Amino acid sequence: MAQDYRDLIVWKKAMELTVCIYSLTQSFPKQEIYGLSSQMRRASVSIASNIAEGRGRLNPAEFRQFLAMAQGSIYELETQLLIANSLGFARAEAIKEAESIANEVSKMLRSFIQKLNAGISKKKLVARS
Repeated sequence: MAQDYRDLIVWKKAMELTVCIYSLTQSFPKQEIYGLSSQMRRASVSIASNIAEGRGRLNPAEFRQFLAMAQGSIYELETQLLIANSLGFARAEAIKEAESIANEVSKMLRSFIQKLNAGISKKKLVARS
């Protein structure tokens, strides 16, 4: 795989999401520093980290697996955003912004995974011929 992970638009967007989450959680109550705030920060960091780590793997199947883990972290973060909103930990506009970026990253990951799946399936068909 020739492309550097830092060139991937989905990685750049995941980094933007992480910065957004760090900013958002700064307004959380101090007692949440080791609770929801920490979990949200770790989940957001995990998204970009899994994209980067997967890109460094040797084949598309491994990359796809890491993208799937990043997708799982998106779902985790979206759930945590809903909890934060329900508890009134941040302004609704700030949570909506984070949800919007998370949704965009999620769509990008789904599309990327589908493209990798198609490429892997195509290679299997050629190998069987």
